[in-house]
Amino acid sequence: MKIDRIHHVAYRCRDAKETVEWYGRMLKMDFLLAIAEDLVPSTKAPDPYMHVFLDAGQGNVLAFFELPTQPPMGRDPNTPAWVQHIAFRVKDRAELLDFKAHLEVEGVDVLGVTDHGAFHSIYFFDPNGHRVELACPDPDEADMLRRMDAVKWQMLEDWSKTKRAPPHAAFFHQREFKQ
Repeated sequence: MKIDRIHHVAYRCRDAKETVEWYGRMLKMDFLLAIAEDLVPSTKAPDPYMHVFLDAGQGNVLAFFELPTQPPMGRDPNTPAWVQHIAFRVKDRAELLDFKAHLEVEGVDVLGVTDHGAFHSIYFFDPNGHRVELACPDPDEADMLRRMDAVKWQMLEDWSKTKRAPPHAAFFHQREFKQ
C-alpha cells in the first residue's frame, strides 16, 4: 500500500466568498466546487458549513470551511506564526518575482525573497491569517537536494538526541540570494 497523492488540504476561513475571491485574484486559483450542509456527513453533528475547493495546480486542491456557528478562528498560541503554512511551487525565479510584485501592488505585505538553498520563497498572509509561501526551484536544486538526501537520516538521528541543529547541511543556507 502507498498513498497516491494528497486529495485536498482544508483550512478554516472567516468568509468563504472573500476567501475564494482573494485566492482567485492574488494567486490565480480557479474556484472548483462548493459544498454546503447543515449536518456534518461524517459525524452527523448539526453544524452548518460552506466547504469551498480551489485549484492549486496539477491536481492539487486547496479547500476551506466557513463555520458560522462556531467560535471565531484562533491560532495555537504556542506555535509561532511562521511554522504553520501552506507552500505552493511556481515555475521559476521570474514568476516568483512577478507574484511578489503583483501581491505588493494589491496591498499584500510580502516577506522575502528568502534563499533556502534548493528553492527560494516569499511569504505572506491570506485574509484568514494563514501564512502562505510561494517557492521556486533554485538553478542548483538537483545538486542541493542530492546533497541534502545524503545527510537526512544522520541529521534526524542527531536532532533526536540533542534537539539542536546538526551541522550536516549548513551549506543549505550559506549562500546569499540576490534579487
